Amino acid sequence: MNNYIIKFFSLIFLSFILPGYAASQVKLLIPMEPDQTNHLRAYGIAYRHLLSGKEVDWLLNYRGGSFMFNYSGRLEEECKAKGVSFELLNGTQTAQVYAEVKDEKNNMDVVRLEKVAKIAVYVPPNALPWDDAVQLVLEYAEIPYEKLWDEEVLSGKLKGFDWLHLHHEDFTGQYGKFFATYGTSPWYLAQKEINEEMAAKLGFSKVSKLKLAVVKKLKEYIANGGFLFTMCSATDTYDIALASQYTDICESMYDGDPADPLANTKLDFSECIAFENFQVDMNPYVYEYSNLDVTNELINLGQFNDNFKLVEFSAKFDPVPSMLTQDHTSLISGFMGQTTGFKKQYLKKEVRVLAMNEGTEYVRYVHGNYGKGTFTFYGGHDPEDYQHAVGDPKTELDNYPHSPGYRLILNNVLFPAAKKKKLKT
Repeated sequence: MNNYIIKFFSLIFLSFILPGYAASQVKLLIPMEPDQTNHLRAYGIAYRHLLSGKEVDWLLNYRGGSFMFNYSGRLEEECKAKGVSFELLNGTQTAQVYAEVKDEKNNMDVVRLEKVAKIAVYVPPNALPWDDAVQLVLEYAEIPYEKLWDEEVLSGKLKGFDWLHLHHEDFTGQYGKFFATYGTSPWYLAQKEINEEMAAKLGFSKVSKLKLAVVKKLKEYIANGGFLFTMCSATDTYDIALASQYTDICESMYDGDPADPLANTKLDFSECIAFENFQVDMNPYVYEYSNLDVTNELINLGQFNDNFKLVEFSAKFDPVPSMLTQDHTSLISGFMGQTTGFKKQYLKKEVRVLAMNEGTEYVRYVHGNYGKGTFTFYGGHDPEDYQHAVGDPKTELDNYPHSPGYRLILNNVLFPAAKKKKLKT
C-alpha cells in the first residue's frame, strides 16, 4: 500500500512538473537561409529581444546565420505579425543543432548576443533629397535610433551611444563636390548655408575646419570603444579629412580662399584609420574626391558584371568578420554611390577585406580596429538601387525583404551585442 501511495503522488508530481520542464526546453529558431520569409525584419526581432533584456544566440553560418531564442508566446506572435518564418525546436532538436554548430568539422559557431547597442545616425537637419539606406532599413526592421549632427557630436553626446552611422556626408568641406552640376540648385545652396551657419555658431572659420573637428571627435569615439559604420562618401572623406588637416584642399567656391596647390605633398596618412598613400583630386569641378574610389572603374565594368563576393572566415577563430559577412548568399549585386568602393592598394595592412569584386582589386566592404573600438566601411549608396540619383524616389523595402546587401548593414547593427569574451577567441 505504501508503494502504491508513493507511485500515485509521484505521478501527480510529474504531471505538474513535466509540462513546465518540456516548455523550458523549447527554442524558437529563426532560420536565415534563402526561403526565410523576411530576412530584414528578423534582425528587428532579434534587436528588440535584446532590448528587453533577453539574450539571443547567433548561429554563424548555420542556415544563413540563424537566430536561436528561448521560446515565449510573445516572441512567436511577434514573428507571425512581422511575417518572419520560424521553427519551434524541442530539447532533442535543440541539442542536435548546437552539436552541429559546435562540431569542429563545420565552419560554424555560436555567438551569444547579450547587450544591445544604443544606435545613433549622423543626419544633417536639412534632410538631403536622397535617402540614407541605414535609416531606411532601421525603420523597416523597427530598430530604434536617434539622430544627431555636428553640434551634438562636438558637445559630447556621442558618449551615450554604442554605435554610430555616417552616410553621404562630405567631411572635406566641399559639399559633396556637387558645385559643377548643382551649384545653383536650391537644395545645394540650402546645404551650404546651414553648414556655414553651424560652423560660425560653433566658432569655426570654415566648414572644412568644423568637419575636421567632427571627424577627430569621431576618431576619439572609436578609440574609446565605439562602433562606427559608414557608407557612401562618408567612407573615404572621413580619412581624407584626417590626412589633409595640415593643408587646404578646398577651392574658393567651397571655403572662400584658394586650395594649397601642393596639398597632395602634405597629406599625413598616419592620421588615417583605414587608408594610406592616396592622392586627392584637386579639381573642384570633378565629382570625385580622390583616387581611392573605384566608381569609374565599375561604370566601365557595367551593371550586370558588377557583383562582389563576401570573403569566408573561420567562424570559430574569426568571429567578428564572420558576423559581419553573414548572409544567405556569398555573391552580392553591386550598387553605386558617390564612393562605391576602394582600391585595395590604398588600404592599411591591418584593415580586413570583407568583400570585393572577383578578379579585380576593387574592395567593397572593410573592417578594422582602432583603439578599443571598431570601424566598418561599406561602399555604395543603396543596395537595392544600382545608381541612385539626386531626386530619385526612396527604395521601398517591402519590395526587397530578402536583400543580401541590406543584410550586411544589419549585421553591423547586431554585432556590438556579442559577448566580449567570445570575440577575443
